[in-house]
Amino acid sequence: MADIVISEFMDEAAIRELLPGRDVLYDAKLVDRPADLIAALADARALVVRNRTQVRGALLEAAPKLRVVGRLGVGLDNIDVEACKARGIAVCPATGANDVAVAEWAITAMLVLLRGAWSATPQVIAGAWPRMSTIGREASGKTLGLVGLGGIARETATRAAALGLRICAADPLLPADHPAWKLAERVTLDELVQRSDVISLHVPLTAETRGLFDAARIAAMRRGSILLNAARGGVVDEAALAAALRSGHLGGAALDVFAQEPLDAAQGALFAGVPNLLLTPHIAGVTDESNVRVSRVTLEAVLRHLKD
Repeated sequence: MADIVISEFMDEAAIRELLPGRDVLYDAKLVDRPADLIAALADARALVVRNRTQVRGALLEAAPKLRVVGRLGVGLDNIDVEACKARGIAVCPATGANDVAVAEWAITAMLVLLRGAWSATPQVIAGAWPRMSTIGREASGKTLGLVGLGGIARETATRAAALGLRICAADPLLPADHPAWKLAERVTLDELVQRSDVISLHVPLTAETRGLFDAARIAAMRRGSILLNAARGGVVDEAALAAALRSGHLGGAALDVFAQEPLDAAQGALFAGVPNLLLTPHIAGVTDESNVRVSRVTLEAVLRHLKD
């Protein structure tokens, strides 16, 4: 049986270079075969996952020798951290390794939604010339509100400042004297919602953040403003967001994460025909470059915990 089990995709070169001679089971689709995954963990000392493998309950019971869980990313809502701690299992997220990728996703989504011109492609191909309906807006001079000011938000702030945006942030957990506040004006969440032309979410999914942007908070956003979420599904009320876009209250939204992943046809139907909406399948933090960084950081952490 394998000593190290990897249940979701990662950079295969990192496996070859960092785990030579080790007993490794790498199957990027193992997450979709729960019975096989549980069977594979009987002798495993390490498990490497992304966000879909649910490391809790029966899975932990099936892994009596498990010493470390490597997370190919930063969110930990798919891992029962307290249960791992009680069992003496280390949990190692790849903190910082995909910050640039997510920040670039946020900036790209913001620019696409503000400008709006790319929606003209099929019309131009068909011989139409929709100049007046696709003029759009500039980012320069707008206010970007960051909900959370961790590593990804700081990378986003740096790039937004270069584009001429004003930046404010709400993060009650970050001390007032933290140097990160040099990047953004410190405000309350209510102030941020009222002032921002674009709001980008950078918080984990916790009891406090679940439903943080519900119907009432979305209604409090400025008319025509834009909401970006590459943090965690569940932070935004998706039905309320779709309604705000349909009504024209919001000027756009981009979601990379969802309360249910992957979406089934019924959940996806919620977004059918919604204007000014960008949806991506939880790939904001995954680029060719970040996949290499995340994979190497994760395996290096796993190896440190497997040293005798």
